[in-house]
Amino acid sequence: MRHRLALPLLCFATLLSSACGGGGDGPAAVAVAPPAAVPAPGPGPDPDPGPAPLPTSSGEGRDDNSAPEPSAWAEVERKSAAAYERSGVSGMTVAVFDRNDVKIFERSYGDFSPTKRVAVASASKLAAGTVIFGVIGQGLLSLDSTTAQVLGWTGARGGITLRQLLSFTSGLLPDAPCIDSPLTTLAACVDQVRSDPAALVALPGTRFDYGGTHLQVAARMAEVATGKTWNTLYAEHLRAPLGLGTESTFYTLPVQRIGTFNPRAGGGLTASLDEYARILAVSFHRGTYQGRTVAPAALFDEQAVAPYPDATIGVSPFANLGLDFRYGLAAWLECSTPRTGCSTLSSPGAFGWTPWFDRQAGYYAVIGLQQVSVDSSGVVAFSVNLAQSLKQDIVHALGAR
Repeated sequence: MRHRLALPLLCFATLLSSACGGGGDGPAAVAVAPPAAVPAPGPGPDPDPGPAPLPTSSGEGRDDNSAPEPSAWAEVERKSAAAYERSGVSGMTVAVFDRNDVKIFERSYGDFSPTKRVAVASASKLAAGTVIFGVIGQGLLSLDSTTAQVLGWTGARGGITLRQLLSFTSGLLPDAPCIDSPLTTLAACVDQVRSDPAALVALPGTRFDYGGTHLQVAARMAEVATGKTWNTLYAEHLRAPLGLGTESTFYTLPVQRIGTFNPRAGGGLTASLDEYARILAVSFHRGTYQGRTVAPAALFDEQAVAPYPDATIGVSPFANLGLDFRYGLAAWLECSTPRTGCSTLSSPGAFGWTPWFDRQAGYYAVIGLQQVSVDSSGVVAFSVNLAQSLKQDIVHALGAR
């Protein structure tokens, strides 16, 4: 018999929900109408099937319930199934990929599948960072580019660098109200942040606050530097090169698929597990995927190091759990050595979507789900706990291959 989802880590889920939009503590979608040019899709099946099935351990696509050698992966399967049975989630998929991008483990439960496209919430942050790395790789921005140079900001906030925006140490208010509005544009939202006297809460580089404002400003810098919209940049740097479905895009309210004029860079992406796995693979491989270079490897090396390790910790979901994980560039650093670098990075989101990779162990993985309901605030804690519990067993299974 399945039980309701326990809420041992409510603070973590609440913070991620407020930082991701499209549900949780954000505004109710039914109260906000989209612009006329951005129709909201109906509840029917996604018309875009997305990418072809990824290779598995046998080298061919397989259904959701097939598996590699059961003896090696029995504990991963047991823990995943037990966690699902104890939870209140309607469905989820757990998938693991080796360093050769082969899907070596996959199990789906309930109504979820690896091809189901959903809102990935704060897992968008890792994707957004990769898009910006691609723009940097074109020579149009650098990590030291400032808001004064690119956006014309002045005063203390004009000295905010792209590095500080990506590491959430810009000093800006974590979640500006405008990032939830599909009735404005990305440019207008960032202009509001610039002109709001209360938007700068700390000097740049001195305080870490997890939230969506930083990446919203960074995305606008990328737009200005390239002369292209954020979703065009996503399409050019990730969606097209990785062969993702055309319906994978950034929205203001991704659950409802509303608002592309003000896409939420830090929480608005929609993707399936098979699609997101390719985005995650780019980070795992330090900027490449199956022979294609997406962004310079050096930027992914910098991503794995905390650029301001002595910054005061303000809003931090992991700190509220008693975990001393710090933040690199658009990703969490899951290690005790953030000053010198980490091999394990992650980007969990509200609604439960939890991707991570371990370069030292040689794998990347995704717990895919979208649980949006009145009692879903504990789902992030559920998926983060499950991910932590699976890591040692995944390494063991890899060693048994």
